[in-house]
Amino acid sequence: MGLANWISHAGMNDTPVTWIKRGPDHEGPAVVRLSTLDNVAVAMKNLHTGDEVVEGLVASTAVPRGHKVALVAIATGERVSKYGQTIGYAGEDIAAGAHVHSHNLSFRSSTVEHQFASEVPHTPVTSTDTFDGYLRDDGRVGTRNFIAVISSVNCSATVAHRIADGFDAQRLAAFTGIDGVAAFTHGTGCGIATEGDGFDNLQRVLAGYACHPNVVGVLMVGLGCEASQLGTTIARYGLGTGPLLRAMNIQSTGGHKKTVLTGQAMVQEMLEHVAGTRRESCPVSALSLALQCGGSDAWSGITANPALGVAADLLVAQGARAVLAETPEIYGAEHLLTRRASSNEVAEALMQRIAWWEDYVARNSGTLDNNPSPGNKLGGLTTILEKSLGAVAKGGSTALTGVYRYAEPVTKPGFAFMDSPGYDPVSVTGQIASGCNLVAFTTGRGSTFGSKPAPCLKIATNTPMFRQLEDDMDINAGDIIEGIESVEDVGLRIYKRLLEVASGAETLSEQHGLGDHEFVPWQIGATM
Repeated sequence: MGLANWISHAGMNDTPVTWIKRGPDHEGPAVVRLSTLDNVAVAMKNLHTGDEVVEGLVASTAVPRGHKVALVAIATGERVSKYGQTIGYAGEDIAAGAHVHSHNLSFRSSTVEHQFASEVPHTPVTSTDTFDGYLRDDGRVGTRNFIAVISSVNCSATVAHRIADGFDAQRLAAFTGIDGVAAFTHGTGCGIATEGDGFDNLQRVLAGYACHPNVVGVLMVGLGCEASQLGTTIARYGLGTGPLLRAMNIQSTGGHKKTVLTGQAMVQEMLEHVAGTRRESCPVSALSLALQCGGSDAWSGITANPALGVAADLLVAQGARAVLAETPEIYGAEHLLTRRASSNEVAEALMQRIAWWEDYVARNSGTLDNNPSPGNKLGGLTTILEKSLGAVAKGGSTALTGVYRYAEPVTKPGFAFMDSPGYDPVSVTGQIASGCNLVAFTTGRGSTFGSKPAPCLKIATNTPMFRQLEDDMDINAGDIIEGIESVEDVGLRIYKRLLEVASGAETLSEQHGLGDHEFVPWQIGATM
């Protein structure tokens, strides 16, 4: 689908995108207007005072590339529209041709009308494509083969890393079919209540990584006296211990040195047990893709995010899972998701998470409009409403089949939503714990995130940033705004590359060794 069709198909508006030409010089448009309902457009280059915006309109102020320019005069309190949707209200009178940004655009809490399951798309599932993955005994499929050393508490974090550090590339070279031994450590696990959201989040994450399809062997390491007891995690989630799932704690083993040596011996046994594991042809339906964005800019909702949405649709059409997250970053755009919810119950579950977040930020003296970062704003995004409208594009156009709590296993095929903060490492940690065996991460400012045990594909929203960070960006979606490729073209390219990565091709973040310190479970509640 083209950019215009994507906007209409996503339910943003019923009118096509309008490309506004600069004039007879054929240098391309000065601005792009995303809907005929919009009273602002996005600057395609840096505009100076007096530059022609469209025929009969010149810039009354300087407007940086990617930022918004008013196409008409907008009175104080009047709605400002982008994507055919409200992104805020004029905080003062805005002249036609003026820069529209934080200095004159005000946020108000979302008041959009929510319709439940009113526009549910029907996507026939056909499984034709395959990839080469690791087929597990229970039918799940891994895209990587890791031994995981998981700490139950921060007190065992150093020991976990020392155990994993004993297996460098030279030592692992003797074991074919193994991607590495990775330590997953964190900053909590004690001084917390042993019931409630915070504890449940941590337990789901630990269990989710322990039974992840990309993990072939697990060593869980505790201190011994912590609130987050290994026995609790193992019993609560039915994790069967055996040769490939071992557990121990420092106090019972006899201290740091003995625990490291014992742990390395256990990992060595696991490696000998699983060495030689081979990939085999598996259906695309075995994939579960985490849809993520970070360091977003004005191009995110125009290029990379809708292109990733096309890739997500291609996966869902073959019975795979595509998991959107970051609840604060769908705020103000959730009505686009409730319309395509597969049932009223699914839509209501999403609204319950929105309500939880409204209460959560209010209790902490915040506002959901605090979400856009300084980098987001430098890139042209002003309010959370504007950011969210671009962010939901990652979810493509298929039916929303389920809404899940943080790190809860995603059980149904199709497009799903998992509750999480907008902080990327925390959100991706939850998505991986939910079972995602691939991560696709769009970025406009240049987030260099990477993850384990699920490989992370980085997608740049614009060409200048792609060139600046070419060692970190796997795919450039900036060709869309340059007029070189369509949204569908880039979406298909992302899809094909995902299948290559699922089959073992390394992403750039994997080549850099990222993922050892990006495991960040969501902490909620008091530390006591």
